[in-house]
Amino acid sequence: MNEDMLKILGIIVVVGFLIYLAAKSLRLHRNMLEGFTASDGSASSPNGEAGNAKKYADTIKEHVIKLQGDLSISANKPHYEDIIVNMEEYISLLMLKSVLNMNTSSDSAATNIDAINNLNSLYSVKAALNNTMVYIDGQ
Repeated sequence: MNEDMLKILGIIVVVGFLIYLAAKSLRLHRNMLEGFTASDGSASSPNGEAGNAKKYADTIKEHVIKLQGDLSISANKPHYEDIIVNMEEYISLLMLKSVLNMNTSSDSAATNIDAINNLNSLYSVKAALNNTMVYIDGQ
């Protein structure tokens, strides 16, 4: 008799837990937005995604204007160029250090994979610095 009561109590606890999970899941899905619904709950514009393109472009332009004001590229151009040149030299030296720290006594590339990944990341930074310099020169 005592064993049967424990089984029934266990079943009630499991069923209660499943009901709790189902209710929580339903509550979560109630707040979920569908694919063509804006974050404020309204449907997207009648023109689809393109309906908000002008507003989106205007918002980006506002951010660009604010950043241009904050950075004052024309006033600080020589300083920015010096920063980029110094950073490029620093990255080149880090690349050289990474190459010199590779384990040449091993035939396996796996032993040097961290150094190779580091070298690749530094190369990407150097390319980004070059693109930034081109942008600053164009201002």
